[in-house]
Amino acid sequence: MCPSPWNTPDPDWITLTFTKPVSPVRATPAQAHQLEHREGKVEPWLPPSSWPPEEEELAALGSCSQEQASRTEAVRMEPTKINMSRLPLVNGGIDTVMLKAHKPRVMSKSGHSNVRIDKVDGIYLLYLQDLWTTVIDMKWRYKLTLFAATFVMTWFLFGVIYYAIAFLHGDLEINKFNPKHEPCVKNVDSLTGAFLFSLESQTTIGYGFRFITEECPHAIFLLVAQLVITTLIEIFITGTFLAKIARPKKRAETIKFSHCAVITKHNGELCLVIRVANMRKSLLIQCQLSGKLLQTYETKEGERILLNQASVKFNVDSSSESPFLILPLTFYHILDESSPLRDLTPQNLKDKDFELVVLLNATVESTSAVCQSRTSYIPEEIHWGYEFVPVVSLSPNGKYVADFSQFEKIRRSTDSNYYSMDSEKQKLEEKYRQEDQRERELRTMLLQQSNV
Repeated sequence: MCPSPWNTPDPDWITLTFTKPVSPVRATPAQAHQLEHREGKVEPWLPPSSWPPEEEELAALGSCSQEQASRTEAVRMEPTKINMSRLPLVNGGIDTVMLKAHKPRVMSKSGHSNVRIDKVDGIYLLYLQDLWTTVIDMKWRYKLTLFAATFVMTWFLFGVIYYAIAFLHGDLEINKFNPKHEPCVKNVDSLTGAFLFSLESQTTIGYGFRFITEECPHAIFLLVAQLVITTLIEIFITGTFLAKIARPKKRAETIKFSHCAVITKHNGELCLVIRVANMRKSLLIQCQLSGKLLQTYETKEGERILLNQASVKFNVDSSSESPFLILPLTFYHILDESSPLRDLTPQNLKDKDFELVVLLNATVESTSAVCQSRTSYIPEEIHWGYEFVPVVSLSPNGKYVADFSQFEKIRRSTDSNYYSMDSEKQKLEEKYRQEDQRERELRTMLLQQSNV
C-alpha cells in the first residue's frame, strides 16, 4: 500500500470530503462547521486504516499506479492539503463568492444586457423594417462581409442582365457576313465581359475598351438605373459605417467603475459607496449617475413581480448635480428611510437577492455625443464596514496624481463603533420588519379568501 501523507495525526486540522465532486480539503474544526452550514452535508475523510475491508483490499492491489487510481473509486480524488485559513476573508468569514453558486444577473459587469428575447413572432421582419439600426448593430465581421457582398452581387446581377441583352440582340454570335451589325455594348461577347463592363460602369473606371452604344435604348436605361440604385446603396452602406464608427460606445468603455461597492458612514450617515473614474484626459460634461434596484416584489394583492425597478439616487460631496469627472470620484447613496435598500443589515446582506444597476450618462466634450456607461452589483459584491483606499495624491512637483493601482482596493472602515453599537437596534428593526411582512402576507391571504 502506498505511503499516505495523511498518516501523521494533526489535531488542528480536519480533512473533509464534500458530497459534490470537489477535491477534499483540510480545515480547522471551526471552518469545518462553517463549511457544513454553507455547503450542506460534509463528511470527514478517514485514514486508510479505517476503510471498509473491500476498499482496503482494492487499495492494496497496486502501488501508486494508474490501476490503483481506477479501482479506488470510492475515494474519488486524492486529498490535497489546503490551508483554508489563508483564503481571503470577507466580513470575518470564508469568501462567499467562492462558495455560492453563480447568480443570474440582468446586467453584466461590463454593461452588457443578459436578457434574451425569445419567441417573438415576426422578429426578422421587425429587424428588416428598422434596417438602419440593424446594420449599425451588426458586428464588424458581418458588416464587412455585407459591404463586400453588396458590391459583388450588384456587379454580377447587372452583368447578367447586360449579358442577357447582348444575347437577345445577337451580339454573341460571330457573324462575319454582316460587318454592319452594331452591338448594344462593344466588346461584350461573354459573361466575363459583361461582368467587367458592369464593374467598370458602377465604379466609373471607364477603361474605354467596353462601352455602350446608341443601338439599344433599353441598355442605356439599364445603365442609368444601375448607377442610381448602386449610388443609393453605397450611400446607405457608407452612412452606416460612419455612424458605427462615430458611436460613443468605445468612449463609454473608458469610464471605469469599481468592481465592488462598500457600505460605510459618510458625514454621519450610513451610505452605499461606489467609485467612478474617467480614464481619458478629454472631459465628460453634464454627468448624471443614477441607479436602479432590481428585485422580486410582491404587491398587496399577491402579484409577484420578478424584476421590480426602484430608483436609487446617488450624489457626491459637491452641491452640483453634474459632477466634474476629471479625477476618480466617490458617489454615495444614503441608506435612510426613503431608500429602497433601507432593510439592509450586516446580518442579512449576503442573504438578499437583488441587483443594483448603476448608469452614468454624460456628453463627450470632443464630439457632443451622449454616451452611457453601465455596471451592476449583487450582494456578494457589496461589503459592509469597508471603505475605499484613497487614490488621489499630490506629487512633489505640485501635480495631482491618480494612482489606479489603489482603485479597487478596500479596507476596514476606521469608524467601527457602529458595527457593535447598532447591532441590537438592527436586530430589533429586522424583527419588526419580519413581523410586519407576516402581517401583510396574512392580510393578503385573507383578502384572497374573501374574494373567493
